[in-house]
Amino acid sequence: MKNILINYISEQVSDDFSDQEIDVDEDLLGSGILDSLGMMKMIFFIENEFNVSVPPEDMVIENFMTIDHICNYLSGK
Repeated sequence: MKNILINYISEQVSDDFSDQEIDVDEDLLGSGILDSLGMMKMIFFIENEFNVSVPPEDMVIENFMTIDHICNYLSGK
């Protein structure tokens, strides 16, 4: 799951970071890897890729700050 998310971010969302390795505990928004539009695209990807629904009340920074946070959130679904 972590590699799928890292590959998606590297290939589809963040052109500036495509040649850098993204660490699983790196702050995706704070580091500039994702902006708000990129985050929404990633949530849409997550819903389709992992066949889950992310309700608006779950779209909080605590669930999507890092790759680890995303994986923990998805594990609880």
